[in-house]
Amino acid sequence: MDLKLVKKLLDLIAETELNEVEIQEGDFKVRVKKASDSPAPAPMQYQMPAQSNAPQPQSAHNPSPSQDAPEAKEKEPAGEVVKSPIVGTYYEAPSPDSDPFVKVGDQVKEGETLCIVEAMKIMNEIEAEFSGTIQKILVNDAQPVEFDQPLFIIKKA
Repeated sequence: MDLKLVKKLLDLIAETELNEVEIQEGDFKVRVKKASDSPAPAPMQYQMPAQSNAPQPQSAHNPSPSQDAPEAKEKEPAGEVVKSPIVGTYYEAPSPDSDPFVKVGDQVKEGETLCIVEAMKIMNEIEAEFSGTIQKILVNDAQPVEFDQPLFIIKKA
């Protein structure tokens, strides 16, 4: 059991309007519920949409979905999808006045920093898990990202 993860969950639920969080990873299951002094309203249920195998993220250069059907069905570049390992805010550079870590067409090596995802005031460097070429950047700078959200498409070398 990762106690740091449990602490982060407790801090996250304390800082947000969330009342309950449940995470299950293999045999490990954590459920955090916020206590309330007032009677609880009827529980709201949220259902995550089923994800298809092919990611359908928005382009960094075209942040709003196109209303033109042919353009919206544009084929994604071939390659491996790099996903966010945490919920947070995506940053393409180490500081606002710095160059981005990577751009489309850049060659990256395994272990090279691709971006930063800030979570609870902690800057987490997201590193390439393999070498390859950046085919597409799927999020905009300073955009909130979810756990497992596609960030990059990288063609393996």
